[in-house]
Amino acid sequence: MDLELEPTLESIIEQDSLKWIFVGGKGGVGKTTTSSSIAVQLALTHPQDQFLLISTDPAHNLSDAFCQKFGKDARKVEGLENLSCMEIDPDAAMNDLQQQAQQYNNDPNDPLKNMMQDFTGSIPGIDEALSFMEVLKHIKNQKLNETKITYKTIIFDTAPTGHTLRFLQLPATLSKLLGKFQSLSGKLGPMMNMLGGAGGNPQDMFGKLNELEKQVQEVNEQFTNPDLTTFVCVCISEFLSLYETERMIQELMSYKMDVNSIVVNQLLFAEDEVKPCQRCVSRWKMQKKYLDQMSELYEDYHLVKMPLLGTEIRGINNLKKFSKFLLKPYDPKLDSAIITDLEDK
Repeated sequence: MDLELEPTLESIIEQDSLKWIFVGGKGGVGKTTTSSSIAVQLALTHPQDQFLLISTDPAHNLSDAFCQKFGKDARKVEGLENLSCMEIDPDAAMNDLQQQAQQYNNDPNDPLKNMMQDFTGSIPGIDEALSFMEVLKHIKNQKLNETKITYKTIIFDTAPTGHTLRFLQLPATLSKLLGKFQSLSGKLGPMMNMLGGAGGNPQDMFGKLNELEKQVQEVNEQFTNPDLTTFVCVCISEFLSLYETERMIQELMSYKMDVNSIVVNQLLFAEDEVKPCQRCVSRWKMQKKYLDQMSELYEDYHLVKMPLLGTEIRGINNLKKFSKFLLKPYDPKLDSAIITDLEDK
């Protein structure tokens, strides 16, 4: 007998062991609203624990979603004290990285001095790499510094699909790369001494690489552990979004990441309205067609159906109202009042 999974995210919200939750999908499908809703429900369900929501999308939207300014440092959400948000700033993080690199070379006349700046500025996927460094920092802080806030779960509001997949490839890629560096460290040491002159300590650099390799390996193990990490796909009920979702799920499975939840946003449920407009009826017919395909294709997934509301979902109070449908399926007959009941922001 086939086991039909609940069309909710209750299993994620209630799970005690999760450390990392990634929320991703095609651009414009409501990733920020979904990640914010998941974070809000986690904070409400576990009031004694602290949670962190991080935006790794270069086009940040968390500040807009919560009607509160966030930056590169974690800041508590007003009205929900056990939830904090931050938006990773690639430019600021890049400056910090370049300053750290230059401590190994204090010679102002060295032509290699500006190489780090030119090199890092041209690397494809550098935004994802900097986001990954933020993950490493949080792992290190939680393990070594008891004075900092310990977050039970960190939720990622990710960039559109391509950026996200590059980000999730980094642990395995970096682990292999750093392993090769370590195997060559003995041979490279004398050469680094010659290149670095008196400005740096190659052994110190290799020591840091060794520490980084261990951290990256730990992240790689955590990201592929379904008890610690899961990925929530977000889409809308249209062909291109469904196609992108399937591509992403196949990629995630190849990375051995846990993915068993899909949130479908912007559904009209027009057949349950008293006098639906013709456009809504036509569009709902199209949405149902793709919903049926999703139900067949992802029968062993939690398929969560979220309604299209009459206004933007902004502010903590509106997010609380909307996010409850992640735990209790939206009923168009009983819950339709929410379509017009949200506060204007």
